[in-house]
Amino acid sequence: MFVDKVKIKIKGGDGGDGCVSFFRAKYVVNGGPDGGDGGRGGCVVFEADGGMATLLDFRYTKVFAAQRGEDGSKRNCAGKSGEDIVIKVPVGTVVREAESGKVMADITELGQRRVLIKGGRGGRGNQHFATPVRQAPRYAEQGRRSKEYDVILELKLIADAGLIGLPNVGKSTILSMVTNANPKIANYHFTTLAPNLGVVRDKYGEDFVLADIPGLVEGASEGVGLGHDFLRHVERTKAFIHVVDAAAVEGGDPLSDIETINTELASYNPDLPARPQVIVCNKMDIPEAQANYEKIKAIYEPKGIQVFAASAASNQGLDSVMKAVADILKNYPENIVFAEEYDPFVEVKVDVEPFTVTKVSDTYYLVEGVGVEKMVGYTSIDTEKGFAFFQKYLRDRGIIEALEAKGIQEGDTVRIYDLEFEFYK
Repeated sequence: MFVDKVKIKIKGGDGGDGCVSFFRAKYVVNGGPDGGDGGRGGCVVFEADGGMATLLDFRYTKVFAAQRGEDGSKRNCAGKSGEDIVIKVPVGTVVREAESGKVMADITELGQRRVLIKGGRGGRGNQHFATPVRQAPRYAEQGRRSKEYDVILELKLIADAGLIGLPNVGKSTILSMVTNANPKIANYHFTTLAPNLGVVRDKYGEDFVLADIPGLVEGASEGVGLGHDFLRHVERTKAFIHVVDAAAVEGGDPLSDIETINTELASYNPDLPARPQVIVCNKMDIPEAQANYEKIKAIYEPKGIQVFAASAASNQGLDSVMKAVADILKNYPENIVFAEEYDPFVEVKVDVEPFTVTKVSDTYYLVEGVGVEKMVGYTSIDTEKGFAFFQKYLRDRGIIEALEAKGIQEGDTVRIYDLEFEFYK
């Protein structure tokens, strides 16, 4: 089964918590703090695997999470870092953030690795909070939570040239004639339900990869039929071999058929019509095809598009087509890579992160903001000193001042993320 689009959840490993501990030994009554740091969480890594051709494996496993870092322990022992999770995908996979649709990674080369989520930092042990004034700190940092995303994996086949055209015009037959691929071939619509790849060998020049792109019909760019499922595979194709039934066996108009496919390409991606294209008038072994071939040639060759007469069934004229495509590809850039529009590692600095204070009722206030919520996540506030440390953060960031400007009074309730507490100066 050919699966080329799936949705999964990925999560980096959370950092381990720092430890609260004090050195104890014989004859040592009041040892100093020796709480170790928590370990860093594991990262989420995507890797291109040459042994994979589809995204079928992801239909059964939907959640991928890296390992959490271990907590710190006494005697300054740091926790072990969590193991990375390596997610193997086929070459040509694009990873998009599900909500925004932005590209997070484009895996285009065999063996390429891309770290998509870094593991959370481990919390610091209480040894880091000792000062000449506060010599026995009884709190430590909690490990930072790592990020998690719902992502969409899209497989876009990487082919040098693509066979395009309406169903039943002979694309699969041409692929079988010029490569070692063995696509299913029959005389009815949509015989081909998955893209097929083959390699055209060097008798036409340098080797190149040829793809049979099925599912192109009028309205494909709007999702008609299997259009959206297969149009994504033309995006990486460097040149198009536009196959048309010149004999109009099924009663269509070959000129209209060409325009139909070109319109769908332009509607799906405005950049596609600018790519090199040759037209193959197939089924020229049928006498009625000659007149249509002459019309197509008269219209498109003045536009710089080569038009070839061929018969895929008898393997006539295909050598000239493949040689022309090989010549086009010699001067073409490397693989088409999608611009990376998204960087999951970019974070605003905590000291400049914005926050908002909302007065929900006369005695209830809500504080929201990424930085504040992060502080709740990795600061231990279960102890009096830990909570005092958190209050200092609120005061230094101007949050206390903002609450007072809203009219907060002692005893009123403040909510930050999932934490509620009463306000006292």
